[in-house]
Amino acid sequence: MIFFESLKAYKDYDPAAKSYLEIALLYPGPKALFLYRLAHPLYQMKFFFLARLFSELGRWLTGIEIHPGAKIGRRLVIDHGMGVVIGETAEIGNDCILFHGVTLGGLRFDPVKRHPTVGHHVLIGTGAKILGPVHIGDDCKIGANAVITTDVPAGTVVRITSTKV
Repeated sequence: MIFFESLKAYKDYDPAAKSYLEIALLYPGPKALFLYRLAHPLYQMKFFFLARLFSELGRWLTGIEIHPGAKIGRRLVIDHGMGVVIGETAEIGNDCILFHGVTLGGLRFDPVKRHPTVGHHVLIGTGAKILGPVHIGDDCKIGANAVITTDVPAGTVVRITSTKV
């Protein structure tokens, strides 16, 4: 049921999507999330090798790396997807959108919470790097190529601007 809910989220989000069959078979995000949804319960049951096998298959097929230990809510949309990395202790709320090249990564190798927690209804732009055990509040928008290492309050828009050199 959650797989069909995910397909509907893609269809609602992407005006280029012509059918559910197209999304299920040709979009990388749903495939990566489907394999994650198989791997995550295995990881929780401590079948680590099998969980990582599904995770690696997802990475190989889609270019999206989701650690099976991550906690992902419902209706996540990963747009284009190539290069997305979601670390082991990352948590993502419901109804979020990640663009290609997004990293939810760690800054340490200690066995503690070391990846971000992302609230509900968060959009994270292309190439953004959110690093460490930071919290991104609900309804935030993180701009393309932003590097976030501190908490971001709910409803915040983080813009990265550039100037000509």
